[in-house]
Amino acid sequence: MTPVLRMSCLVLILGGCGLWGGRSAPAPPEDPVASTPPETGATETAPEPAPVRLPATTIASLGNVREPGLWMRTPLVSAPTPGMISDPATGRSVAVDLIPVEGAPGAGSRLSLAAYQALGLPLTALPELRVAAR
Repeated sequence: MTPVLRMSCLVLILGGCGLWGGRSAPAPPEDPVASTPPETGATETAPEPAPVRLPATTIASLGNVREPGLWMRTPLVSAPTPGMISDPATGRSVAVDLIPVEGAPGAGSRLSLAAYQALGLPLTALPELRVAAR
């Protein structure tokens, strides 16, 4: 038997040992919430996220280019609000309509094409912008 063939057989045999070892996959960790029975008469509600205070920062991506105007869809607001966004990298700022969108405050925001252009941003940029209410 040639050394290459011997080595190949050894690798195949040793590699298969893990399959025959009688080991099974580790059990998934037990979910303490799922294993405890619910209390009678109690209703569960999802915890409310803490309200975001403006000014705040968000990562923005380009929103729907067919939707005209200066706007930002963001989870940082819970109701339509006039706002101001600025790019700390360039110092440019623009007044926009802040439109609420579902998501965690850190989920990011979508910015209109007109706002991207007003800030002088490349359309493929994902800028970190400062958001404030007016």
